[in-house]
Amino acid sequence: MQPDTRYAHSGGVNIAYQVLGDGPRDLVHVPGWVSNIEVYWEEPALARFLKGLASFSRLILFDKRGTGLSDRVADMPSLEVRMDDVRAVMDAVGSEQAALFGTSEGGPLCTLFSATYPTRTSALIMAGSYPRRTRAPDYPWGPTDEESRAWIDQMQGEWGGPFGLDARAPIMAGDKRFRQWWARLLRMSASPAAAAALSTMNAEIDIRHILPTIRVPTLILHGVHDRAIDFGAGQYMADRIPQAKLVRLPGPDHLVWLSDADIILGEIEEFLTGVRHSVEADRVLATVLFTDIVGATEEAASLGDRRWHDLLDTHHGLVRRELTRFRGREINTAGDGFFAAFDGPARAIRCACAISDGVQSLGLTVRAGLHTGECEVMGEEIGGIVVHIGARIAALAAPGEVLVSSTVKDLVAGSGLSFRDCGTKSLKGVPNEWRLYSVEQ
Repeated sequence: MQPDTRYAHSGGVNIAYQVLGDGPRDLVHVPGWVSNIEVYWEEPALARFLKGLASFSRLILFDKRGTGLSDRVADMPSLEVRMDDVRAVMDAVGSEQAALFGTSEGGPLCTLFSATYPTRTSALIMAGSYPRRTRAPDYPWGPTDEESRAWIDQMQGEWGGPFGLDARAPIMAGDKRFRQWWARLLRMSASPAAAAALSTMNAEIDIRHILPTIRVPTLILHGVHDRAIDFGAGQYMADRIPQAKLVRLPGPDHLVWLSDADIILGEIEEFLTGVRHSVEADRVLATVLFTDIVGATEEAASLGDRRWHDLLDTHHGLVRRELTRFRGREINTAGDGFFAAFDGPARAIRCACAISDGVQSLGLTVRAGLHTGECEVMGEEIGGIVVHIGARIAALAAPGEVLVSSTVKDLVAGSGLSFRDCGTKSLKGVPNEWRLYSVEQ
């Protein structure tokens, strides 16, 4: 259940916050860039991550002034003013001391707070963060001033859409639902001008000189393949904060609650409590199938809304009959595409071929992609990297083609199915090269 939003008063400004969990220690999450603590809960992966943090702490969330549900301000505040906001929120919830968890741009604020108020800081945790945003002669891990200004100009022009997602969540960048949610989060977090002002201020931050003064236990988590903030920034801080622990994250996402979420939850819990109680998500081996109607937009335009919807209903009925025949389970339907799961790869391939053949009588052509792997079970749905790989494979399929990964092809040896080697391909947002095969129907 989503926690209630309340307000703390800080220097005449109202700061929106939420509290969840009843653990023995307080953990304040300081967001990066922009945030909206109510829109957070619309994204299942983020909601799951926050609940994970709250399973071993009393988690305190807030929107920085000028963003989200907090009061808008004429000028973006300095780190000093934003430290006052953190204290105001802690005072409002009766927190005398808390661990601070800063993600991305939230890291410098947490670092300065822990150095300034060590008695109110039990620990410092940073993920995907930095001590300085832009490049300097002795700090090569950021954009130049010119690159930073160009990025801010681009941001203002593209605000309203899923800006910056390719660098922050490459695995999810092609997911339509996720892109829509990300764009909504940005719109509900700040206006284009406010986002530009905040980014301009962040570009001026440089806390390198205070790193050696940190005296609280410090955990630094950073992805070695982070495209938004170079890993060198995290290494730089770990080398200069006394006794800091650095954890290298393997995933490509800058957003900490995506590909590296389980690792991060485990590391933070162990860092704060000395033990890990994070429960491994239920997992199951499955073959995932993605289908998509080729030229759907053009077909809809030529037929008109009513005839297109009638045709789409007929298509959906055909696909569902084939899923039932081959023991497939429909997971999701987005527009004209299907996402289904099977307990056997051979049945999944035969189902895909039957769908491809069947829709031809409707005057339609579909493309299909399949991959087999261990999936995370989330109620009635499944998730994980296997799902993303399956979707990427489907996107590479030609009209009328059923395209599979080498994993699927190897698992159906002896089934009588034939394949054509399509060579190795890069899958957007997925590490390594993947060998793909086309099913010969």
